Amino acid sequence: MSNLDVFRSTKAMREWPIVLLRVYTGIFFLSHGWSKITGDDFGVAGFLGAVSENTFGFYRPFVEAVVLPNQGLFAFLVGYGELALGIALILGFATRYAAFAGAFMLANFWFAKGQGILAGQNHDIIWMVILIVLGGLHAGRTMSLDQKLVSRFKFLA
Repeated sequence: MSNLDVFRSTKAMREWPIVLLRVYTGIFFLSHGWSKITGDDFGVAGFLGAVSENTFGFYRPFVEAVVLPNQGLFAFLVGYGELALGIALILGFATRYAAFAGAFMLANFWFAKGQGILAGQNHDIIWMVILIVLGGLHAGRTMSLDQKLVSRFKFLA
């Protein structure tokens, strides 16, 4: 075994926690997206109706003028967005793009709920930070499709 092989195996061992976090986060979002798509209990109006009194003031006009009149579209985008995010993270495909798009989606959930950044029930912030870390660390460099396809598709680097 050459010194380069030892370095590569050591690097892979150091990155296993990130791989596990990426895959677990992917399973979480895949599960939530799938339940929204296959269930009939998810509705944007119901969600926003329950949180509208707490929605951040700067975000309320967007919710009232854009989201509520197009709630079917937004329900579709949320369900399939979570599903796509989960699949991308599990497979490690376009990981950095998926993670940052997911963080943007969660920021919108947070704005709609209007919870404080340190509120104990504010899970959106926690997931948003996890996704920013996964994107920032480029969690798709190990055990992923990104790793296999980067030579053909430079934007995955």
